[in-house]
Amino acid sequence: MVLSAITFTLLQILGLVLGLYVVTVVTTILLDNRTPQSAFAWLFLMLGFPVIGLLIYIFFGRGYKAFRDETKLAHIGGLSTPHGLIIQPLMDNQYEYAEKLKREKPNSYRSKLVYLLTHNSPSVLTGYNRLEILQDVKEKYTRLLEDIRSAHSSIHLLYYIWNEDPFTIELKNALIERAKAGVKVRALVDDSGLTVSKRYLQELRDAGVQFFPYRVFKHFSTFHTLNYRCHRKIAVIDGEIGYVGGMNLDKEQVPGNNRLEFWRDTHLRFVGEAVLALQASLATTWFNATNENLADQINFSKVKPNSLPFTPIHIIQGGPDSHWGAIRQLYFSMIVNATTKVQIQSPFFIPDENLLEAIKTAALSGVEVEIMCSMHGTDLEIPHRAAYTYYADVARAGAKIYLYREGYFHCKTINIDSQVCAIGTANFDIRSFYLNYEIMAVIYDEEKARKLAEDFQKDIQKCDCFSLADYQNAPLWRRLLDGLLRLASPFL
Repeated sequence: MVLSAITFTLLQILGLVLGLYVVTVVTTILLDNRTPQSAFAWLFLMLGFPVIGLLIYIFFGRGYKAFRDETKLAHIGGLSTPHGLIIQPLMDNQYEYAEKLKREKPNSYRSKLVYLLTHNSPSVLTGYNRLEILQDVKEKYTRLLEDIRSAHSSIHLLYYIWNEDPFTIELKNALIERAKAGVKVRALVDDSGLTVSKRYLQELRDAGVQFFPYRVFKHFSTFHTLNYRCHRKIAVIDGEIGYVGGMNLDKEQVPGNNRLEFWRDTHLRFVGEAVLALQASLATTWFNATNENLADQINFSKVKPNSLPFTPIHIIQGGPDSHWGAIRQLYFSMIVNATTKVQIQSPFFIPDENLLEAIKTAALSGVEVEIMCSMHGTDLEIPHRAAYTYYADVARAGAKIYLYREGYFHCKTINIDSQVCAIGTANFDIRSFYLNYEIMAVIYDEEKARKLAEDFQKDIQKCDCFSLADYQNAPLWRRLLDGLLRLASPFL
């Protein structure tokens, strides 16, 4: 009798706990205001598989709401106060630059795109810049080392991956030499991508280099943000020279040092007002990592308009704490604003439903859509296999898919009508749209966009074309496996 009463009580408690769990899950998902398909999917996962589903939601499903205690950091820095005060002159010129862009570069001017980027993210439209598109890792590494060795006031670096190898040892020695010469050297690297020895770090720090990992998870209260990575690659030298793009500090990118023989990537080097925006972005990340405000300590160089050409560049940032999904909206807006051609380069192709529909709509509307991706992965093939299902989707609508075969393809670019292009750190995948901190430079310049289009054509010579007919005739087991991997797209 006593045993029965205890069992009955335990069942009541269990029923109460399950009831509270169901109510909490349903309430949470409904208040998220997701699409019906997404809401049903999350309800099925969390109610059908309570433990696994809850863990997946905590790590992958909360979006910017997981950052309520941290969003203040995003608003404190970057292109908002206090670092934003330093670039206030640029903010005051937004309307003037937009009008000048409309007058002097009408082919590159897209009013909706300019307006969107001004409102959906901490961003700034800069006017006077001189830029170079670097399409080879040797170009970037050589130029970066030259600029670092010539630095006289400050060196600021932010990277997703920083390995210890012959090049980064050379980089370390250059940073140590400059730090000993009195140059302020600060470096951040995402904790997941830092693979250097303790001795390497100690030598830097002993020389006066301030070197910190970004987003180290030491407390359970922040463990839910483990899946959100800082994927940006930024370098700012003396507040006057800026780098941004796809290249990390990684031996795999040097020819002959990885199993794929060759690494194809794209990076930007520029001087001008856009460097100011990069400096502010980097200062924000530094503040988030160290709680040190650099607004009064670093060189925010003032550009003299007469010394540089009018080359408008929009620096746009995105991250999991971004309410509007700025990077995703950038890609979406560029695709729907194209009138003749869209060219996308990304190692991965895992779009969400909205971007997938935008690409198919563009292709069906007569816009020539060309997408170039890596044929192989560096480690896991899972995202590349999942991408084949998306290739098939867009190919049915008339898009052309090129798979780079001569090495690993790591570029992150989009070019519309050979008139407006964007180069940065964001892959064309759900992880970059929702989970990573990313940064892109939108370039409103027909000459640079045409140069990028010419490089695209050269890359096609090293690609194989995706054949929809061949894929449809592929073994059933392979297509089933690809479809299964597609279900994991949000986590890839």
